[in-house]
Amino acid sequence: MALSHELLLIFTTYLVATASPGPSNMAIMGTAMKKGRSAALALAAGVVSGSLLWALLAACGVLTVLAAFAQLLIVLKIGGGLYLLWLAFKAGKSALRRTETAALNASGERVAYGRLFRQGILMHVGNPKAILTWVAIMSFAMRPDGGASTLPIILCGCAAICICVFGGYALLFSTAVMSAFYLRIRRGLDALLACCFALAGVKLLFSRS
Repeated sequence: MALSHELLLIFTTYLVATASPGPSNMAIMGTAMKKGRSAALALAAGVVSGSLLWALLAACGVLTVLAAFAQLLIVLKIGGGLYLLWLAFKAGKSALRRTETAALNASGERVAYGRLFRQGILMHVGNPKAILTWVAIMSFAMRPDGGASTLPIILCGCAAICICVFGGYALLFSTAVMSAFYLRIRRGLDALLACCFALAGVKLLFSRS
């Protein structure tokens, strides 16, 4: 019974952290409304892959070693912060463009799914807080008094939550209603994304942890 309660606490905490508004969620929402469902799912797949990469490294004990090296965390923090600022710059440029609705509909822009997938991975892998989160989760999963099934349950549960949340954002915001809504608020949404990325990048660069 105690194990069930602790697992519920872990999954609830992970769900709240994953579903809460942040750079990854905002990027998936914007991509879904702007470029459609397939593009948003490609970005979401990258975010999920980045999260699962940290999860697997944590399960193997690698992250515990990496977390002990402050220099590595600083490098990841700087790299992740600069990448978010680059995304903020791109979103800001898009917000300043006066593209007409007709041009948007007729542009026929080819979606680079591979680039979106890589963007999703970099957004998550470049965040050192993901390392510390998974180290904390694995500190519970790999306790001596934990059962052999605890680790697989946690990994599978968190993976399912990750897929449902990010995939859900991609599906929800790629509907026809949301796409039409995007055409009306394109510049405002891009400006909001620029602010979101910029704030997250600055926070990551100047955070002490």
